[in-house]
Amino acid sequence: MLVWLDFLTPKQLFFLGELGRRLEARGHDVFRTTRQYREVDTLVKLKNVEALVVGKYGGATLEGKLAASAQRIERLSHIISRLKPDASIAFASPDAARTSFGLGIPHFTVNDSPHSVFVAHLTIPLALKLFSPAVIPKAVWMKLGARRDQIVQYNALDPITWLKTFIPNPDVLSELGLDTSKPILVFRIEEAFASYLLGYSKVEEPIISSIINKLLERYDKPMQIVALPRYDEQIPIIRAAFNNRVIVPKRAIDGPSLLFFASAFIGAGGTMTAEAALLGTPTLSCYPREPTIVEEYLIKEKLVHRITDPEKASRQIIQILENHEEVHRTRQEKAKALTSKMEDPLDVIINVVEMEVKQR
Repeated sequence: MLVWLDFLTPKQLFFLGELGRRLEARGHDVFRTTRQYREVDTLVKLKNVEALVVGKYGGATLEGKLAASAQRIERLSHIISRLKPDASIAFASPDAARTSFGLGIPHFTVNDSPHSVFVAHLTIPLALKLFSPAVIPKAVWMKLGARRDQIVQYNALDPITWLKTFIPNPDVLSELGLDTSKPILVFRIEEAFASYLLGYSKVEEPIISSIINKLLERYDKPMQIVALPRYDEQIPIIRAAFNNRVIVPKRAIDGPSLLFFASAFIGAGGTMTAEAALLGTPTLSCYPREPTIVEEYLIKEKLVHRITDPEKASRQIIQILENHEEVHRTRQEKAKALTSKMEDPLDVIINVVEMEVKQR
């Protein structure tokens, strides 16, 4: 079986990267595509993933997103029509869904983000099967165009696919000039260009900046702050605001390893919040909209603390730092207990895809 995998973001690279390796281990051929995108450009090299780069990210505007997608679909149509794969698998990629549908290729989509409504509408109706964590009710997906018999659930969160075999790499510390003798605080700057957050976040006024400001005002003990940008446009803004008091990497880094060594993680939604929580790193979320379903689940499991007020968030961070050993031990115990009960999503996906393709 020849399988086409299309990944667009770091999370998708981690998830589909592991899926691709597992498919190859079972004797299948895998063809990978991606697009030009700041963090993915670096991570494909860091993780030694071979993928054909087709098209680019469309940026912040709706017009730009549409034009980039249209151009990418046209290019993919020529490539994939010659390749003739038996199936395609993507993590909510409108480009892969539309190309597969147009060429009559069975398409399978993975999704844990029903809050990204537009992407869901563009992918789910065109897929043969939708794979999703069981914490997201089927009724949620059905409102977005899914058929009940189309939905395949697994009892796990997506990051478990790469965290189960994860070995932290200390090289990330030397790369960023970090010292483990002092607390390491990792901040993930919020999405500014995603369709589901347009109007909720501004590139020039990151929510994370307000929390860092309050923390620097209130806490004068040694600490190291790392702010991870999503886009190049965010880098000069953070550097100008904090100078050398905050480390802002120029390129994408080994996120899971950094989270493993972090004293605390403060995110604004997204995969790194779930990664940090499942690793047992004390985790705060300041996601600017209502909590996502996955975030609500992690809050319920007491692995994520949601605080959107910068003053309260800074106080919570200080409390973590002052009681770090106890807080970290408790979070790791909770994370271990939760992850030990999770099944492997990739086993579920591969078994279903193999069966569906065989029956066609």
